[in-house]
Amino acid sequence: MIVVIIAIACFYHAMPFRPSFRQLEYVIAVAEARHFGAAARRCHVSQPTLSVQVSAVEDGLGIQLFERTSSGVITTKTGEQFVHGARITLAAINDLLDAVGQSAKTLGGLIKLGTSPSFGPYFLPTFLPTIHAEFPELRIYITEDRPAAIESAVVEGILDCGIGPALTDNTLTFIPIGREKLYLGIPREHRLAGARVARVADLRGETLLALGSGNRLFENVRHLADASGAQIVDDYEGTSLDAIRHMMSIGMGCSLFPELYARSEFRQSEDVLLLPFVDWQETRTIGFYFRDGSGRKSHFEALARHGKNAARALGLLEA
Repeated sequence: MIVVIIAIACFYHAMPFRPSFRQLEYVIAVAEARHFGAAARRCHVSQPTLSVQVSAVEDGLGIQLFERTSSGVITTKTGEQFVHGARITLAAINDLLDAVGQSAKTLGGLIKLGTSPSFGPYFLPTFLPTIHAEFPELRIYITEDRPAAIESAVVEGILDCGIGPALTDNTLTFIPIGREKLYLGIPREHRLAGARVARVADLRGETLLALGSGNRLFENVRHLADASGAQIVDDYEGTSLDAIRHMMSIGMGCSLFPELYARSEFRQSEDVLLLPFVDWQETRTIGFYFRDGSGRKSHFEALARHGKNAARALGLLEA
């Protein structure tokens, strides 16, 4: 018996330290709040309790997750990597629980949806009423951000799913719902203002304005520049299509605009014009995306079905 007890004790002593799920939640809360007191209030525990648990994680792993300062907390490089992994781990657990415990009749009751500002505001007014009609108890929390930021938030479980341009992250499942045409926007005083269509050759030597990195539309502008010989402004990264449109209105360059945005915003503008291309057929594919293996796959597939119907109602091209 004594030999067995000693063997068991040695076995547990040899096992690597593994934080509990609650400890992972504490670590994530500190990283996001950058303050132990604020993190404790968020987690509904006392600050000493949270501090002890976070220190236990650091001691158990033999790493420093946070630098404590008089004004708050700074996450170390190692801490940033750990927090990223902790989010993914908790997201996987939540997906597992969703798979066995949530009702398909309400699509889980709550969906945190991310979307890009260049698409969501022009698509959601058509999409949301149809999904609400079938699932009246479903709540949808909407976040707008750059597509790259939305993808990262979905991977980490901060958001349940996203809707927007096709992905670069192949760890997510993407369900296409439609394709948007892309139009050339030009100032009203531009040399092409009298034309009804645009040709790629017309843009040689032109200046193109583009959204900053993390926006998929930047890639479309880059493709157009490569095909035409136009130059992308390299000392400016647009933060919104509205900002680019205003810069175009005073003759600072041309740019690309996706279909739904163009329909909504250019009817109100007198200083910029839109031209369709006759020899450049690039479009941007739009769809829903979520974590591979998510327990809520059927919920997101239901969203995508309604999304395809909304895209069709808006006259978008088939995906």
